[in-house]
Amino acid sequence: MNRKRVVIAGLGDVGVLTAIRLAGHADVVGISAKPALVSGQELGVRLARPEDWARDYWIPFDNFRRLDRVRKVQATLVGLDLAGRAVLGRRDDGSEVAEHYDALVISTGVSNGFWRRPTLQSPAEIGAELRAAHDRVAAADSVIVIGGGAAAITSAANMAATWPAKRIDLYFPGDRALGEYHPAIWKRIRGRLTGLGVGLHPGHRARVPDGFCGDDITGEPVHWSTGQPLSSADAVLWAIGRVRPNTDWLPPALLDERGFVRVTPELRVPGHPGVFAVGDVAATDPLRSSARNRGDALVARNIRAEFAGGDLRTFKTPGRRWGSLLGIQPNGLEVFLPTGHAFRFPTWSVERVVMPWIVRWGMYRGVRENHPLLT
Repeated sequence: MNRKRVVIAGLGDVGVLTAIRLAGHADVVGISAKPALVSGQELGVRLARPEDWARDYWIPFDNFRRLDRVRKVQATLVGLDLAGRAVLGRRDDGSEVAEHYDALVISTGVSNGFWRRPTLQSPAEIGAELRAAHDRVAAADSVIVIGGGAAAITSAANMAATWPAKRIDLYFPGDRALGEYHPAIWKRIRGRLTGLGVGLHPGHRARVPDGFCGDDITGEPVHWSTGQPLSSADAVLWAIGRVRPNTDWLPPALLDERGFVRVTPELRVPGHPGVFAVGDVAATDPLRSSARNRGDALVARNIRAEFAGGDLRTFKTPGRRWGSLLGIQPNGLEVFLPTGHAFRFPTWSVERVVMPWIVRWGMYRGVRENHPLLT
């Protein structure tokens, strides 16, 4: 009996986990613009401690043991032939790619600032971009962070912790930041930021230049549409949450009015058996929760069920965002729950249990430790 072929379009955080879950059950092909998992998570650690970030969030595909069974194709996605059931791409040398599928997983995520872009990159280019952003903020005596979401919060906190002599100011439009999280979480994080010396400026909405989506760290004064005097710093980090779904390669009929992929509660694209979407690209709910709530496990399970003629399960959303906000710190890892409660993994447990066993073996089913650009 011929094995089914699954094509996974996009090997970011969710795509990699989906590929790992399906690798033993089908012939899996993963298409990615990168030669590695280059996570969009933990921007603050990425900027302040790039070596620490790279160890956990920039992982060459060859380091994942379960991806040994997956054929990886580095290419830019350029089209989808629904009738012919083929994903179309273009390699760096201009040659064309056509990967046929029995099932397709669309997990191309979103673009959001310089840290999340679907551009073809070599390992050297990834490393140079990582170092350039770090060097830019390291050289600044003052930094403005604009935004009220998780990326802005983690950036302000980690930069302040790494460089206590810098002036770090966080500007956000509402009365409080982290509006998608439980109010108790912001109360706790606000105290942490204040303790680190971060200046907090609520009620400031930046006037964003036309066409600008936070793709660069800038140095020009910031103007506020809410009427306050302009603000200046040596470096301005725009973490304004202007996400753009990476769906230019898809037929418009598959997309909602904002360009995200329409899905049923089973994470299947309506009217197209065998086509699924998961992660930030999937229009599951306003928070696009399948990116953070085991959406990979559900879509892998539903693909196997569809192949076997079984029933598909539905995705349930948590209602609020949750998770780690500041990343791994010298005193451990704090995780926030949808209820507003938090629990901390002490440093010893992060180093000996959480990362080696829960993450690298439990989630990823084995990760080789060598990293060509960190050794």
